[in-house]
Amino acid sequence: MARKLRIFLLSTAAATLLAGCGEGAKTSAPETSTAASSATTSEAQSQTGAINVWFETEFERQVARSPMFQTFLGRRTNYDKWDDASDEFARQSHALELAALAEMRATFALEGLGPQAQLSYRLAEYNTELADRRFAFRNHWYAFSQFRGPHSGVPSFLINQHRINNVDDAEAYIARLAGVEDYLGQHRQVAEDQFARGINPPNWSYPQMIATSQNIISGAPFDDSGEPSTLLADFTKKLDALEASDAVKADLLARAREAMTNSVKPAYGALIAMFESHAATAANDDGAWKLPDGGDYYALQLEAMTTTTMSPTEIHDLGLSEVARIHGEMNTIKDAVGFDGSLEEFFIYMRTDPDEKFTYPTTDDGRARYLQEATEIIDTMRGRLDDLFLTKPKADLIVKRVEPFREQAAGKAFYQRPAPDGSRPGTYYANLYNMADMPSYQMEALAYHEGIPGHHMQLAIAQELEGLPSFRKYGGITAYTEGWGLYSEYIPKEMGFYADPYSDFGRLAMELWRAARLVVDTGLHDKKWARQEAINYLLANTPNPEGDAIKAIERYIVMPGQATAYKIGMLKILELRGRAEAALGDDFDVRAFHDIVLKNGAVPLAILEENVDAWIAESEAT
Repeated sequence: MARKLRIFLLSTAAATLLAGCGEGAKTSAPETSTAASSATTSEAQSQTGAINVWFETEFERQVARSPMFQTFLGRRTNYDKWDDASDEFARQSHALELAALAEMRATFALEGLGPQAQLSYRLAEYNTELADRRFAFRNHWYAFSQFRGPHSGVPSFLINQHRINNVDDAEAYIARLAGVEDYLGQHRQVAEDQFARGINPPNWSYPQMIATSQNIISGAPFDDSGEPSTLLADFTKKLDALEASDAVKADLLARAREAMTNSVKPAYGALIAMFESHAATAANDDGAWKLPDGGDYYALQLEAMTTTTMSPTEIHDLGLSEVARIHGEMNTIKDAVGFDGSLEEFFIYMRTDPDEKFTYPTTDDGRARYLQEATEIIDTMRGRLDDLFLTKPKADLIVKRVEPFREQAAGKAFYQRPAPDGSRPGTYYANLYNMADMPSYQMEALAYHEGIPGHHMQLAIAQELEGLPSFRKYGGITAYTEGWGLYSEYIPKEMGFYADPYSDFGRLAMELWRAARLVVDTGLHDKKWARQEAINYLLANTPNPEGDAIKAIERYIVMPGQATAYKIGMLKILELRGRAEAALGDDFDVRAFHDIVLKNGAVPLAILEENVDAWIAESEAT
């Protein structure tokens, strides 16, 4: 099991750190007198109020430096600008973060704060100290990869984030189009500097990046094909819905086309030229071990992603153990459905689907059916949320297909948070490029993970929490977030879902996939496995289609450590739940447990453990 993370720990009673307590909650500190106690409480309340104001001021300072995050928050400030992607700006931001930490420590005493403010203080320390340690490796994370990067991020941002409600919004969209050349130019410079230092993705990733970039500048006004490009189609659609005169719309459209021709096209042309140049000499070594100080980089990535100090070997061995355990449960289902053969043969049967039981056609009708059924699964679970939760999000959730321009390189599925102002719902994106990679027997578990009760519950609730500093509402701890997502695949089983044995097999297949990630991620980045060796491991040990295995391994290669967070986070949540059930017996309320887990925003696993232990102690005392 995961060790506790190295983090500054307060030596007061755990109950004072209970995230569920209010700021005025009692602590275990002895009272000398009523007057002294009142004075102490009053001072704590005063300091708590002051530090919360400070946290908001600091959050707004950081937001002011990111026009794109302002847009994500639903604000129209700097709506015509992109972020500064230069290394100089990154250095300035880092210096400001360290200065803020020093200011917080000099201004506020941890022991003088209320419980939630103490937790906020510790999280601010943890986040900044970890960021400081990672700063030396800031350019080890590839500026561009086939899985994600600003080349696909630019159109995705404009399509999904930049809303046009009036002419000023349309003007800002055009200004952003005109700024694409400078924005991507900054990222291109970072990539060139990385390449010169031997930091670049493997050779096989470049054709995918080139194809994605070419997709973006295919169609009008970039060529004479007659079909509108992705960006032109998006701008035109938004313009059509705008209340403005035909003359104004015609002018806006003409200027948008001009910006696409004069800024977007040369920006992507330069990117494609750089990708082609790098591909000519890039090697096919896959793991982080190939990078300068690659071992130290990977160890820090694992710590950041899991919030533990588990070594690569410990994580690898945990993965092997979990794979073996899940195989045992799968064998039970295989036998129950009457399959005559080994588990590996059953994997092949499920993967190839010879009876066409689990694969929808790769057609518009097949994709529409998948989206409809995934939505129905989420809607059904939405009707059962009172069984699981005391707190529920206000934000809506929709299911959407990954846009065609990026679906060949994008992951299997992912979630995008709602806008805090309600202008954009939470979105579960399903990648329906090749329907064979999205078998129906995994649909249920995938919908629970990305939607309800998974990421939508956790992330939407977090940003709707009242009384917490904004940095906690929008912060991210991968082991916590993805651990909750994987845990959310499991809990519907207890509620009678996964009634079909193949669907339950799909649940296990999804858990197995995350267990196998522990093996292949450490295999690639620590044990120097080659890409094909890792693919072969997934094909031998999971039922997932070959295309799924290839895309997954290619993702893990360019995102070292991230894939290990899911299973480690889930195991910690299950461990803590089991501890609470054993301690509280018939008094255990799963809804209250989920409240303790969710109502603090994202936290490292050691702090989650403290919160749950304190809740158990408080529950036993009442």
